[in-house]
Amino acid sequence: MSFQNVGRLHFASPAIRTKPMRSVKSLLAAGAATLISPMAFAADMPIAAPPPMYAPPAPPADFGGWYLRGDIGMTNQRAKSIEGNVAPGFTKTTEGLGFDSSPLFDLGVGYRFNNWFRADVIGQYRGKANLHGSDNVVGPGFVGVNNYTGSKSEWVVMANAYVDLGTWWCITPFIGAGVGGSYNKISSFRDDGVSYSPGLNNSVAYFADNGKWNFAWAAHAGLAYKVNPGFTVELAYSYMNLGDAAPGNFRTFDGLQSGPTSIKIKELTSHDLKLGVRWDLNSPPAYMPPPLVTKG
Repeated sequence: MSFQNVGRLHFASPAIRTKPMRSVKSLLAAGAATLISPMAFAADMPIAAPPPMYAPPAPPADFGGWYLRGDIGMTNQRAKSIEGNVAPGFTKTTEGLGFDSSPLFDLGVGYRFNNWFRADVIGQYRGKANLHGSDNVVGPGFVGVNNYTGSKSEWVVMANAYVDLGTWWCITPFIGAGVGGSYNKISSFRDDGVSYSPGLNNSVAYFADNGKWNFAWAAHAGLAYKVNPGFTVELAYSYMNLGDAAPGNFRTFDGLQSGPTSIKIKELTSHDLKLGVRWDLNSPPAYMPPPLVTKG
């Protein structure tokens, strides 16, 4: 090898060493560009506001609270029998005893303990319902009939408890029961009697108005529709047992007889259909998530 060739190799070696330096610079420049691009993109993105020092808790699943209620409806009433003094050897059967329908109205206040159990206390007025019925009396050499007319009304105070059975499409079926008292008032009661023994005899007796308190109980079932969180509409059926009732003292049309009555109307019951509403007095608080904040 000549000295001239050695010199060429000597002067070519610096060019070979500079290539790795250029590659490192290119990699650093590409890495910096990669880091800067996401940072510039993120500068225009919305970011969530930092959480407050105190956030109110979400409302519990079983929310309870006070509510007011009101109902209107119609009654369908019955009585088991009309009882009175019957002489020995005579038999009596009651025919066609019943009442016309009448309106009812009630107001109450209640408390929802959780999302399936609630209770309330109501005061209810049941309007006058006309009474009709007859007693057929048969005895030795005697056949007679007593035709009864009059009207009946009630004031009811009752405590009720309900179980809500779940909600589908905002509709909640429920069942319930109640106990309380009923003030049953008999008005304008009259007894028109006809008998044959063997001649035909007629009589008319008038009775004073009279009322009395009785133990009462009820069973309920229905559907509730939640219009909004604070307002609910109900369609309900109630079976009511209102106890007994009796008219006041009697007097005959000719004034020859008078005194305390022996007549008693036994076991008043009613099948009621009602439309009701409930207003929640303290609706559950609504949970509001923190707002989004846009930078810039």
